[in-house]
Amino acid sequence: MLTLLACLVLSLPSDSTHARDPFYELPDLEELLQGGMRDVVSRYGVDLANVRRFFDAEHSPQRREQERALVQAWDAGLQALDFDALGQDDRIDYLLLRNRLGYEARRHRIDDEKWEATRALVPFAAAIHELQTARRLLQPIDPREAAATLVALADELEELRGRVALEGEEPESESDEAETLFVSRVVANRAASIAGDLEDTLEGWHRYYSGYDPSFSWWVSKPYEEFRDALKSYATFLREDVVGVDEDDSDTIIGDPIGSEALTAELLREMIPYSPEELVAIAYRELEWCHEEMLRASRELGFGDDWKAALEHIKTLHVEPGRQPQLIEELAWEAIEYLEANDLLTIPALAKNGWRMEMMSPERQKFTPFFTGGEVISVSYPTDTMAHEDKLMSMRGNNEHFSRAVVHHELIPGHHMQQFMNRRYRPYRREFRTPFWGEGWALYWELLLWERGFQRSAEDRVGMLFWRSHRCARIIFSLSFHLGTMTPQECIDFLVDRVGHEEANASAEVRRSVQGGYGPLYQCAYMLGGLQFFALHEELVGGGAMTDREFHDAVLRENSIPVEMVRAKLTGQALTADFGTRWRFYEDR
Repeated sequence: MLTLLACLVLSLPSDSTHARDPFYELPDLEELLQGGMRDVVSRYGVDLANVRRFFDAEHSPQRREQERALVQAWDAGLQALDFDALGQDDRIDYLLLRNRLGYEARRHRIDDEKWEATRALVPFAAAIHELQTARRLLQPIDPREAAATLVALADELEELRGRVALEGEEPESESDEAETLFVSRVVANRAASIAGDLEDTLEGWHRYYSGYDPSFSWWVSKPYEEFRDALKSYATFLREDVVGVDEDDSDTIIGDPIGSEALTAELLREMIPYSPEELVAIAYRELEWCHEEMLRASRELGFGDDWKAALEHIKTLHVEPGRQPQLIEELAWEAIEYLEANDLLTIPALAKNGWRMEMMSPERQKFTPFFTGGEVISVSYPTDTMAHEDKLMSMRGNNEHFSRAVVHHELIPGHHMQQFMNRRYRPYRREFRTPFWGEGWALYWELLLWERGFQRSAEDRVGMLFWRSHRCARIIFSLSFHLGTMTPQECIDFLVDRVGHEEANASAEVRRSVQGGYGPLYQCAYMLGGLQFFALHEELVGGGAMTDREFHDAVLRENSIPVEMVRAKLTGQALTADFGTRWRFYEDR
């Protein structure tokens, strides 16, 4: 029986009413293991989520300390288990969890460094975090002291605001230069975002006491309002005066490049044994293939080597306003019937018939210019409130031949089919979900259907090649942005020049990639995950070990995990506790 009980210790003030030390105890993992590694994995996810809910101030040192301690405890507990006694599925879950813990440890270190680079712009954060932590621990509050704290913070904020300046600005005097805090636009923008988070934290803290404690309201209400307003004003000052972006500017893209070390940490999490630079090289190679095929289709359509003219022609082949839902339905059923006629995939009746359709709002289309899917396919097409030019651009960007490749990507066999199966097979693996499986699977079908000749005409080939080129470009511009070798505007220009995007759609794609809440590797995952699945298909189906249907059905029963682990399961690969990513899936292409 595993006797290790690792504890997460939170140092509490002596006036705490009830001790919360230790804050957390590691469960008996051997007991959990009686239900298989799935119970161990599920418990880790539940425990981590509880810690994050309790310490809900995202950037607080208390939260970082508790997360770090929890990860260390679980890592020690996992290593104490007997790996050799596990079956293949449990070994895969063990390695997935160990990989996740390693990633969390690396992320904590990188996040600490990122916080250190920003802390000088938000020195008041520590006091706000302490107020919120004391509230969570139900410690008695002294309203008079709280009011004094808020008054002091407001004064500190006013003084700080007078010292902050953008790097490269000339100080008025040498004495001013010594006092000035010079910052980059990226760090200032990050600090403005953190200031907004701190405002939310402070608002929740105030709401908890206000009205319930008469003494609190008497002492704190006015100082709170003054500091809250100062905090809002400071965030606006950082964005408008330092970063140089107006409050109502939804077009300018700043972003926050994470650098080579953080990218490498993300790649290890995804079990991708390539450097960022190697992946950019792969993307350029794939983009060149797309270019050659695009030239072939352009010549067939009578446009010679002017592939952009051919692309412009395809963009005019769109349906009239109001008819896009009908087109999508037709394309969806065409793909389903093709899959079944060619024995490529088992499609349950509920999956086949249970998807729905909604129309995308004009506001969302600024970030998502093309339709998205899953169980609900969200249609991106002009509305009557859009500007005339925006209407034309939306129709051009969602033309019939572009849409042909997108529909099966979003519905069946793509995202809807994935999500349907994920709810039914190994749902506990949601802790490991990865876009390399999610987006990679949907993109893989674009590659496979191309190889099988699903495209009906040169127009279809241009439409499918546009998206394939787009996925290659996403790898190039997103990694280059995070490596610091491409600015947001250069990313936009690259999409326009090398892929043929509309300017507005290219801007939306870059905005979505660098400041839309996606992980830094998300845009890479489409093509790279697709190439992983394609290589695995060639290995198993091309090698005669499985039929198409057997292969595709088996993948969907493993849920969303790094593709190298799918390969380990389907090939029966011998696994050891010290397994590390090593599958060079692109080497033979």
